[in-house]
Amino acid sequence: MKKLSLTLLLSLFCSLLFAQSPFFVKGRVIDSASNVKLKNATISILNAKDSTLHKFTRANEQGDFKIQTTKPGDFILLLTYPEYADYVYQFKLDDTNPSLDLKSIDLKLKATLLNEVIIKGKVAAIKIKGDTTEFNAASYTIQPNDKVEDLLKKLPGIQVDKDGKITAQGKTVPKVLVDGEEFFGDDPTLVTKNLRADMVDKVQLYEKRSDQAVFTGVDDGVKTQTINIQLKEDKKNGYFGKAELGIGSNKFYQGQAMFNAFKAKQKFSVFGVVGNNGKTGLDFRDRQRLATENQNVEFMDGGIAVYGLSSGDLDSWGGQYYGEGIPQAKNSGVHYDTKWNKDKQSINANYRLGSLRVEGLKNTITQNNLPNGLINTNADQATNNYTVKQGGDAIYQIKLDTTSNLKITLLGNLKESDTENKYTTIGARGDKSLINTSSRLLTSTGTEKSFNATAFYTKRLRKKGRTFSLNINQGVDDNDLEGFLNSQNNFYAPDGSLTGSELIDQFKISKTKSLSSSARATYTEPLSEKLSLVLNYAIGLSSSNAERKSFNSSGVRYDLLDTLFSNHFEVDQLSNQAGAIFNYREKKNVVNFGTQVNNVDFKQLDVMSNTEYKRSFLNWIPQVNYQYSISSQKSLRLSYNGRTRQPSVTQLQPVLNNNDPLNIPLGNPNLRPSYSNSFEFGYSSYKVITSQQIYISGSYSFISNSIISNRVTDPTTGATISQAINLVNKMPTNYNLYSDFGRELNFLDLEAGLNLGTSGGTSYNYINNSLSTNKRTNYNFGFTLSKSVEKKYEFDTNFETSYNVQQSSLQQGINNNGWSYSGNGSLRIFLPGKIEINSDLTYERTAKTESFNDNLERVVLNSSITKKFLKNDNLRMSISGNDLFNQNVGFSRFANENILTQSSHLSIQRFFMYTITWDFNKMGAVKK
Repeated sequence: MKKLSLTLLLSLFCSLLFAQSPFFVKGRVIDSASNVKLKNATISILNAKDSTLHKFTRANEQGDFKIQTTKPGDFILLLTYPEYADYVYQFKLDDTNPSLDLKSIDLKLKATLLNEVIIKGKVAAIKIKGDTTEFNAASYTIQPNDKVEDLLKKLPGIQVDKDGKITAQGKTVPKVLVDGEEFFGDDPTLVTKNLRADMVDKVQLYEKRSDQAVFTGVDDGVKTQTINIQLKEDKKNGYFGKAELGIGSNKFYQGQAMFNAFKAKQKFSVFGVVGNNGKTGLDFRDRQRLATENQNVEFMDGGIAVYGLSSGDLDSWGGQYYGEGIPQAKNSGVHYDTKWNKDKQSINANYRLGSLRVEGLKNTITQNNLPNGLINTNADQATNNYTVKQGGDAIYQIKLDTTSNLKITLLGNLKESDTENKYTTIGARGDKSLINTSSRLLTSTGTEKSFNATAFYTKRLRKKGRTFSLNINQGVDDNDLEGFLNSQNNFYAPDGSLTGSELIDQFKISKTKSLSSSARATYTEPLSEKLSLVLNYAIGLSSSNAERKSFNSSGVRYDLLDTLFSNHFEVDQLSNQAGAIFNYREKKNVVNFGTQVNNVDFKQLDVMSNTEYKRSFLNWIPQVNYQYSISSQKSLRLSYNGRTRQPSVTQLQPVLNNNDPLNIPLGNPNLRPSYSNSFEFGYSSYKVITSQQIYISGSYSFISNSIISNRVTDPTTGATISQAINLVNKMPTNYNLYSDFGRELNFLDLEAGLNLGTSGGTSYNYINNSLSTNKRTNYNFGFTLSKSVEKKYEFDTNFETSYNVQQSSLQQGINNNGWSYSGNGSLRIFLPGKIEINSDLTYERTAKTESFNDNLERVVLNSSITKKFLKNDNLRMSISGNDLFNQNVGFSRFANENILTQSSHLSIQRFFMYTITWDFNKMGAVKK
C-alpha cells in the first residue's frame, strides 16, 4: 500500500513538473487563399532523432494551437488536414530559445500543388486577389530591349493601341504606377514606352481607391482603373535609358532621350521629346486632378465642381493632341522619388515643361431631325493652336509614429495659349434649299494658373480597428484671356432670297479667379470583430469671381461696351456633409452600406445689375457594396449607388454669349435636382492549368426627375434656342454588359481571347415642344489571337465588330443604324544577322446608314526593317514607312438625342523615316 501511494505521489509530481515546462510551440493554421481557419487540424511534434511521436494536439475553432514539450531538443512539427498537403518544419528548443511562435501557417490544397506539378513547376501566369488581377511577367515571352508596352500587349484582357492608349477589361487605364508610386504624374505612356519589360516582376490591374478608402477599408465610390508595375529586386539598382533620332520625308522628324537612375529606394528620371510625327510625349493630365481650369459651377453630391467660366465665348484650347491635325511638339520632364529614415519618410516629385502647336482641318455634317422636317448643316473648321505649359507636383509622406501618418500633396500648372479657329457653315432644309450661312473667326491669347494643396492625416487609435483621419484641401485658380470674335451670318427664304444678315465684330476679355477650401474628418469605430462603423463630416467653401466684357468697335478702337454680352459674377458656396457607413467583413465576404447627407447653400451675385440669386438644397447619397471571394482565383462584386445631381449655373442662369448665333442657350431658374440609381456587378476567375481567365461586368441605371434639353428651332432661319427642363413621368435608363474570355489553345500554341458586350438606353428631349424618345442599342463582338516563338516571330491581332441601333420617335423613318468594324494587328519577324521586320495594321470601317450614304473606311499600315548592333542589340538602325496606303483620314459618326453627326479630320499620312536608336542598360542587384 505504501509502495502504491509513493508511485501515485511521484506520478502527480511529474505531471505538475511537466505542466510547468517552459518549452512550447504555438501558431495558427489557415488557408489564406480561401481566407479559412482550419479548425481541428492535427498538430504533431516528433523527435528529430528517430521521428517518434512526442506530443500531439488539435487546432481550436480559430485554427490556433499551443503544444508544450517536456524537454528541450531537436523536433519536427507535422501539420495535417484532410485534402491539404502536409506541413513539415524542423526546429530546436533550448534554454536560450524555449518557445517558438510560427504565427500563421498557410496550408495548400493538394489540388493546387497538383496543378503546379502538371504545369511543370511554372508559377501561375495570373492570380486574382480580391479585385486585383496580377500577371506574372516571367510567364510571357519578351524580346531584348522590349518596353512595358510590348509586355502589356501580351496580357489577356489588355489592349494597347498605336498611340499608347491602354484599355483593360473594357475600361480605359489613365494611371500607371511603378512599385505603387506615381512616375511622371498621370501620363501612363512615359512608363509604358520607356520602362524596360525585362525589369518587370509583376503587373497588377485593379481599380485604385482613394487614400481615404484604402485607410478605412470602406469604398467611397472614387475609383480609377490602374496598372501597377512591380519591378524585380535586382532591377532597382543602376541606370538605363535610350536616345533616338529620326529624319523623314515631307519634313517629318523626331527626337527622344530618356535617362533613368535607380538606386535601391531612389529613382531619378529625365526625358525630352521633340517631333512632328505624332509623338507628343506628356499630356499634362494634372488639370483633371486639380479640377481648377475652366471655371464654372455645377452642383453635385459634395457640392460644386468648377469648370467653364474662364473662356467665355472664346475658344480656350486644352493643349492636347488626339490625332487631329499636324502637331509640332517639344516636351521635357524630371522625376525624383525616394524613401529614407527606415521608410518613415518619402517624396515623389515631378516637373514638366513643353510646348505644342497643332494645325488642323475638320469637316462636320449634322442632321437635326425636327418633328416636321430636318435641317442639314455642313461645317468646315481650320485651326492653328499653340500652347506652352509647365507644371509640377510633389507628394511628401511621413510616418509620425507607429500609429499616425501624414501625406502632403502639391500640384501646380502654368499655361500660356494662342489660338485661331476659322469656321464656315452652310445650312439647308430637307428639300436642300439654303436656310443659312455663317463665317466666323475666333482668336485668343491667354494665361491660366492653378495651384492645389492637400494634407491627409491618419491615426490608428488604441482599440484595434478604431481610426481617425483628416483631409484638408486648398485650391487657387487665376485665368486671363482676351481675343476677337468676327462673325457674318446670313439667312435665306426657301426660294433662295436673302431675308436677313448679322455682322459681329468684337474684342473680348475674360478674367476668372477662384478659391476653394475643404476639410473632411472620418472616424472608424469597430462594433465587433466583423462589423465596424465609419462616420464622416465634411465642410467646403468656395468663392469665384468671373468677369467678361465684350467691346464693339467705334471705328478707331474697341471701346464700346456691349452690356448684353458682358457680365460680372461673384459666386460663393458653403457645403456641409455628414455620413455613416457600416463595414462588415467575414471570411470570404465584405459588405459596406450606408448613406451620406449633403447640404449646400449657394449665392450668386450679378455685379453689373446688382442682382442676387440664392439656392439651397439637400442631397442623399446612399451606397451598398458587396464582395465575395469565391476562392483564391475567383471573386464576385456587387454595388449600388444613389446620386443627386443638381442643375449647373449655366442651366439655371446662363451667361449669354454670341460665339454661335445659331445656337442660343436660355436659363431655367425653376430647375430641380435629378436623382440617379446605379447598379453594378463584376465577376472574375482564372484557372491555372489551362490559363483560362473569365471577366464579366455589367451596370444598369435609371434617373428620376431627369434634367433634359428643350430645343426650339426656327424653321425659317435654322437658329436654335435651348433650355434645360425637368422630365416628368418618364425615367431615362442606361445599361452595359461586358464579358471577356481567354485561354491557351495548346493544340495551336496560341493565346486566344473572346469578348462580347451590349450597351444602350433610352433618353428623352423636347424639340419644338414635342417629346422625342431616343433609343440606342449597341451589340459588339471581338476576338484576340497572339503567339510568340522566341527568336523567330511573334504576332498579336484583335478584331471587333458592332452593330448600332439609334432611333428617335419623332422621325421613325430616319435612323443611324449600321455596322462598324475595327481591328489591329502587329507582326515581328526575327531574321538572321540581327534583322527584324515589324508591321502593324489598323483597320476601321463605319458602314453607310439611312442618314449618311457614305462608307467611312481606312486601312493604315506601318512597317519597318531594323538592323541591330552590339552584343546586347542595344544599337538599332531602322527604315520605316508610316501609313503606306496613304489612307489615314480620321472620322467619326454618332447620335445625340435627335441630332446625327458625322465628322472627318486631317491626320498625319504617308511618310518615310530613317531612325537610329541606342538603348543603354546597366542594372544590378541592390547593394545591402
